[in-house]
Amino acid sequence: MKRSGWRRWSRFWRQGRLALLAGCLAMTAAGCSLTGGDTQDKPVAAPVEPEKSVTDQKAPTPPTFQAPLTGMMLPQPSEARPVMVMINNHPAARPQSGLSQADVLFEVLAEGEMTRLVALFQSSAFAEPIGPVRSIRPYFIDIGKSFGAIQVHAGGSPDAYERLRKEKIADMDEITNAGSYFWREKSRKAPHNLYTDLKNIREGAQMRGLDKQGPTGPVYAFAKNEAEAVKTMGAAAQDAPKVDITFLWKTYVVSYEYDAAGGKYQRSINGSKHVDLNNDQPLSASNVVVMGTDHKVLDKEGRLNVRLTGKGPALLFQQGKVKPLEWRRDKVNDPVRYYEQGHEAAFRPGQTHIMIVPLNPTFESHVTYGAPGGGKEKPDPA
Repeated sequence: MKRSGWRRWSRFWRQGRLALLAGCLAMTAAGCSLTGGDTQDKPVAAPVEPEKSVTDQKAPTPPTFQAPLTGMMLPQPSEARPVMVMINNHPAARPQSGLSQADVLFEVLAEGEMTRLVALFQSSAFAEPIGPVRSIRPYFIDIGKSFGAIQVHAGGSPDAYERLRKEKIADMDEITNAGSYFWREKSRKAPHNLYTDLKNIREGAQMRGLDKQGPTGPVYAFAKNEAEAVKTMGAAAQDAPKVDITFLWKTYVVSYEYDAAGGKYQRSINGSKHVDLNNDQPLSASNVVVMGTDHKVLDKEGRLNVRLTGKGPALLFQQGKVKPLEWRRDKVNDPVRYYEQGHEAAFRPGQTHIMIVPLNPTFESHVTYGAPGGGKEKPDPA
């Protein structure tokens, strides 16, 4: 091969190699652009977390704490010190305020053949008024002491004041030591217009060092559930869809009528629903107790001594039925308890109303209850 031919072939070969190399580089660049060069311009979907199944979701924690005075289950413990408020029950004082929120409500005679209401609050926290507030007596002090309650009142009998002083009872009295925590309602006439509320009571108790811890466990024996409540009433319980209670005046009749839909007894006075002025709701109770004890007149003003120690007859109304019990109270700092054949009777969880009537002339003369067919029955003395 001539040298000139070799040069031409060598030049051709070098040019071919360069062209081939350029082509490869172009293809490589194109490949990079297709596979990753523009990935930053393309949106990338965020990772989606899988939905939690129903079984993965946390179920709400069931209430595990029992309210001491009602036996109702609560999501947190109710440890506030109980509050006892003396409530006026004169016709001019009705309808009263706050009674539908009371854990336990007592009705007891005061002087002049008029009854007074003793309202105990512990598990409720409400802002509405409580009242009208009235004066205190020694046997009302006994009720308050038995629950370890702060006793809220406006005045008292001389012997009641003596007991408050001597026994250093935790009390808030509108007249002597806590007037700023009460107010007069202009829409009513004195003495039926004095009110307070739980906020005032708690603040006053804290200022006076009375805000100690209350009971941490159930005060009464409560049925664990509805089935147990039905069982504890027993097959011998008699039908009692309605009960009428008198104290001294035959013209003053307190009635409780069973509401099967709500499972409670609704309260009325002389045939009219007894309602709460705060919410216009009728007063009602899961348990109604009528207990008989000795009443003794002490002076010409008609002040009474009501025996709240020892024992006596009682009737328990639940679920439209009634059964006889015996009440007992041996220690002055314990509440009155109710027994059936030596065992403490179980209450249904909920509010309890306790009516204290005289034994004179007989316990049976103060209470009658509805029988099948609309008749009335007296309680069996046995």
